[in-house]
Amino acid sequence: MNFYSYWFSDKQVLSMTNARPATREEFFDFYTVTENLAITAGIQMPKLYVITDPSPNAFATGRDEKHAVVCATTGLLSIMTRPELEGVISHELSHIRNRDILLMTVAVVLAGFVAIIADIFLRVSFWGGGRDNRDGGNVLLVIASIVAIILAPIAAKLIELAISRRREYLADASGALLTRYPEGLASALQKIGASQPMRSPSHATAHLFIGDPYGPKPTDWIDRVFSTHPPIPLRIQALLGQK
Repeated sequence: MNFYSYWFSDKQVLSMTNARPATREEFFDFYTVTENLAITAGIQMPKLYVITDPSPNAFATGRDEKHAVVCATTGLLSIMTRPELEGVISHELSHIRNRDILLMTVAVVLAGFVAIIADIFLRVSFWGGGRDNRDGGNVLLVIASIVAIILAPIAAKLIELAISRRREYLADASGALLTRYPEGLASALQKIGASQPMRSPSHATAHLFIGDPYGPKPTDWIDRVFSTHPPIPLRIQALLGQK
């Protein structure tokens, strides 16, 4: 399922988010900004889609540059100035250029693989993990297996989330380098952070968006560990070189 998702991720995500193609005539700024930045980045022009939603947000998907898609909400396209829109699009193109879709697919596959191995280990301990119970070894093996099957997938998921947060920081930095104007992306993130959640967010696609579609989260350490996105104030500080 993970490999299928990788090859057809663009179609799946667009279907799940109810996105529609964006034409040059209807969304002229969106089209021209993406076209100009794609030339600057040296990558192929991605397909453009829009989601009818007043909450400002955007994401990129696709398995490589030739199959890349950039999608933005109508809310983002309506409230962003051109420098802010350039900041958002440069962030999404950086995800494409940095091969973040491939990296996150590998992370998801590995997390699923760890869960499968833990499950196999548990079944082996029940059915083939030793016949002699005189020293209680098999009981200990079963207990260790149960602990492993609970903790291993959680640890794998935490690693996956940590990778997602680090790639957001990298895309911010790469996008600012592309436009040479980090203030544009910082201002866009500020607007995104002050907006309402999207109408129909999904946990399956939340990690793709530039901002959490469920709305801003508290910045305490527990929320940071279990979040797909770094806190927006910290992202803005990093962009502007603040401490």
